[in-house]
Amino acid sequence: MTDASYALDVSPDTALQFMLSRGDSGDSKSDGTARCILTLKHPGKTNSHLAFKVKTTQPRRYLVRPNQGIIAPGSSENITILLVEKDKQMLLQSFDRLGQSALDHSKDKFLVQSCTVDEAFATNYNAKKKELALIAGDSQEASKIGKTLSESLTGIWNAQSGVDTPIFNKKLQVKHMVASGAGGSSGTRGTTPKPSLDSMSPDQMFAEITSLRRKYDELVTFSVNLTAERDILNNALEQTKRDLNRAVAIGKENSSATAPGQAITASKSGFGFFTFLVIVIVAALFFLIGVKAKHLDVVDFLFDVPVLGDVLRAEL
Repeated sequence: MTDASYALDVSPDTALQFMLSRGDSGDSKSDGTARCILTLKHPGKTNSHLAFKVKTTQPRRYLVRPNQGIIAPGSSENITILLVEKDKQMLLQSFDRLGQSALDHSKDKFLVQSCTVDEAFATNYNAKKKELALIAGDSQEASKIGKTLSESLTGIWNAQSGVDTPIFNKKLQVKHMVASGAGGSSGTRGTTPKPSLDSMSPDQMFAEITSLRRKYDELVTFSVNLTAERDILNNALEQTKRDLNRAVAIGKENSSATAPGQAITASKSGFGFFTFLVIVIVAALFFLIGVKAKHLDVVDFLFDVPVLGDVLRAEL
């Protein structure tokens, strides 16, 4: 606890504990709402009024009334914090599945801030607050004054953020506990020993069987959901593999796109060379045949061929 004059005494000091119970808890004084009372006390270390503000990391889960205000020296203010019913049921369902361990690691937190305020502002605020109490029957006028008070306090905190004014900050953890015997057959785990089957009445046995059946159905549903999620993940993995293989194949096709053209060019080049080689060989063959025939005097008949004979005689 700090000794600063602008700091409030906060109780509880470290954690806010919410007791979760079901509607059939059997307590006539309780409506089943999970609530916690936070007490803020002016320690009297300064004659100035202290403005306070209560924040939470889960503003949709908790209702804080009032969440801001002004406390006179030596006075105190009780802050009521309610857990929203929907979130309470979610926590109870987690408790039914996993026990208290599901509630032991809550990340919800609260922050209590306080600072000194000007006396003129505090006097005007208290006057408006008394006026609000006197006209509580006039809802329209009361709403107007309440809105004015809220806006004035908000303006105080906005103004403090722009000047070098010391602000007290107190962080509080949140703990969720399940009331002993809450929910009858749903109950809490490990809080109340269950009677043996021999000592159970027929109604108790029926309630126990119903509870086991419900838990079994929840387990089956949970298993089915896990199986469905596994199948979805497997299908997604197979699709990813197919897409990867398709991308690799496209990449290979792109890298070898010029190969057919190169093959055609090489084929044409080889065909042209082969044709030229054949022509040379045939020409050489006919040349040799001609030379051989000349030496054997077997080409004299060519001189008798029209036109060709004239050409040969002219050359000779």
